Amino acid sequence: MLLVVDTSTSSIGVAIYDGARVLSAETWITHNYHTVELGKAVADNLARVGAAAGDLQALGVALGPGSFTGLRIGLALAKGLALSQELPLIGIPSLDVVAAAHPLCEMPLAAVLEAGRRRLAVGWYRAQDGHWQSHGKLENLTVEELAEKITSPTLISGELTKEFRDTLEEEQNAILASPAHSLRNPAFLAELAWARWQAGETDDPTNLSPIYLHRGDPIPG
Repeated sequence: MLLVVDTSTSSIGVAIYDGARVLSAETWITHNYHTVELGKAVADNLARVGAAAGDLQALGVALGPGSFTGLRIGLALAKGLALSQELPLIGIPSLDVVAAAHPLCEMPLAAVLEAGRRRLAVGWYRAQDGHWQSHGKLENLTVEELAEKITSPTLISGELTKEFRDTLEEEQNAILASPAHSLRNPAFLAELAWARWQAGETDDPTNLSPIYLHRGDPIPG
């Protein structure tokens, strides 16, 4: 049984997964109460499936990019559980979770998260070897800069306000995923973490760090 938490932005997610079923999954928007709400949500989800922390076999956590404070809170909880329960820990980039929600297609995919100050963290993906593969650089863009980069049909998914959606809809090559398909669903985080765990790809809790993205500071993909 694997527990995952995602506190990358104001959208928080918790899920419990056993490799065959999503036993419990919850998402909600917080108003800067990550610390108070996350611990309770983990306890509630464990209780819902009749489990306790001692029943867990592994943990997964979203690494960002995202909110500095939010990411630190999620990572602190995951690390604390991993160390106290001696559990393997798997970190997954948050934009990989956004991409995983979509069936593979020939179009490239731009996965986005709010980056603050009316900017977006943008990751570029292509379908390769049966999954969405990160391609190019992780970027911090305004919605106008993102629109300028869409020069061929491109699927766009993730956290988009109505204003951002309205701007992108003016770009004929921008194919916007629906709000439901754009949800950063913790069930997909659980599947990604489970696959890495089964492949023996775990992270050292003492060294695992969030992914932060600052304006003008792209990170190689």
